[in-house]
Amino acid sequence: MLEREKLQDKKRIVIKIGSSSLTHAVSGDLNLQKIEKLVRIISDLKGQGKEVVLVSSGAIATGRQALHHPGKPESLAQKQAFAAVGQARLMMVYQRLFAEYNQVAAQVLMTKDTMTNDASRSNARNTFDELLKLGAVPVVNENDTVSIDELELEMGENDSLAANVAVLANADLLIIMSDIEGLFDKDPHKYDDAELIPVVPEITEEIKAIAGGAGSSLGTGGMATKIKAAEICKNGGIDLIIMNGRDPRHLYKVFENKPIGTLFTANGEV
Repeated sequence: MLEREKLQDKKRIVIKIGSSSLTHAVSGDLNLQKIEKLVRIISDLKGQGKEVVLVSSGAIATGRQALHHPGKPESLAQKQAFAAVGQARLMMVYQRLFAEYNQVAAQVLMTKDTMTNDASRSNARNTFDELLKLGAVPVVNENDTVSIDELELEMGENDSLAANVAVLANADLLIIMSDIEGLFDKDPHKYDDAELIPVVPEITEEIKAIAGGAGSSLGTGGMATKIKAAEICKNGGIDLIIMNGRDPRHLYKVFENKPIGTLFTANGEV
């Protein structure tokens, strides 16, 4: 696949990792071993001359763990309280781990206003440019402590956040690491013969239906928001890969022309 071969030349990369890929399945606590692997690989990619922005979930889960609260938060206020504790602690984890590899992590908290207000968008774009020029790794999360817009959205809207960050940062590639392998031609949870679609050159109505669009009964679990992110990236001229985040080392495959996940090409080529 010619488009896969071009991925090794991508310089400015945004990597989005979801809570399910950062936490232990049983306890919901942070999986420090996996986070350490992710940080090490990002540091290695930077050593190869790439610029990396990390969009990370996990603030609420981190706060819940720190406050020894059993189970999920029970109210919006509790989510915000968990985020207030968790954002600081999660950033501390990233800063310590990145420092082990002689890298500097920078916290960037964003809200819906950052995306919709022209002045805020311009300021955010300038901040990303300067941080990357300085060699830092921007670590982005929604500002759940003060913003309820994002908290009231369904899970998966962090995919749209990541896509908007990729546009703001003028990225070449967005990688969404999730708990799914990519886009399948049918729901893999229901059909044993479901096949992974390796490349999507155009986001057609058929693709949206497969992902769980309006009127569809073929939803593949969280894919609809990822298709929305793919559309944002395509409009911004940015390639997008959706891949499983269970092993951060698989990030290397993206830049080694190895088949992994589903690639949504910005230029409509295969």
